[in-house]
Amino acid sequence: MKYLLVTGGSRGIGRAVCVKMASLGWNVLINYASNAARAQETLDAVCAFGVQAGLLPFDVTDAAAVNAAIGGWQAAHPEDYIAALVNNAGVRDDNLLIWMEPDAWRKVLSTTLDGFYNVTRAVLQPMVLSKWGRIVNMASLSGLKGLPGQANYSAAKGGLIAATKALAQEVARKKVTVNSVAPGFIRTDMVEGLDEAELRKTIPAARFGEPEEVAALVAFLLSEEAAYITGECIGIDGGL
Repeated sequence: MKYLLVTGGSRGIGRAVCVKMASLGWNVLINYASNAARAQETLDAVCAFGVQAGLLPFDVTDAAAVNAAIGGWQAAHPEDYIAALVNNAGVRDDNLLIWMEPDAWRKVLSTTLDGFYNVTRAVLQPMVLSKWGRIVNMASLSGLKGLPGQANYSAAKGGLIAATKALAQEVARKKVTVNSVAPGFIRTDMVEGLDEAELRKTIPAARFGEPEEVAALVAFLLSEEAAYITGECIGIDGGL
């Protein structure tokens, strides 16, 4: 059986992707770092669709933990494989660069870029050998245009977009597609503390997006219909 792995799948966009894909019949593995209660809520929502599902707790920045968790799952499921991956785990730690501490810089880049490397490398070989795979990386509007106060986040997401384009060319012949999605302001925990009323004035659609709207785009990129789309970064930002 084919499974989808979603990193940072316990809440926000990650949770919406898990639920959407379960509704389409996909078996889902939900990764989370620390919030077991939220992860269980997502697992319950996924299982309501009658699919196979499970929790894979690990910190995406810890290569040993990633390899142990994914390797352990693969050993326990020799007839199955992770055919699709959504690299969604990410963190924000905003500040102007002049006041940004080294830990804030490293933490944001490591979660996005080391996380991409660690998890993708752990699942890529079975996709290549099976000659079918889908990878969607959760980038950001910040990675496309840069946003003040987010030099670390912009660098991380911009690097993720570039890595997407490179990997897509490496594995396209094996029928593995690699794309990224760049959300703008989406109503999740990641936008807490932002002035929504003021930001809405800058968005042509005049509103924040919903996680389910991003999940719908991800679902298309994971589908058979998207087999000829690879190496792309698709914005979903209300025209911003």
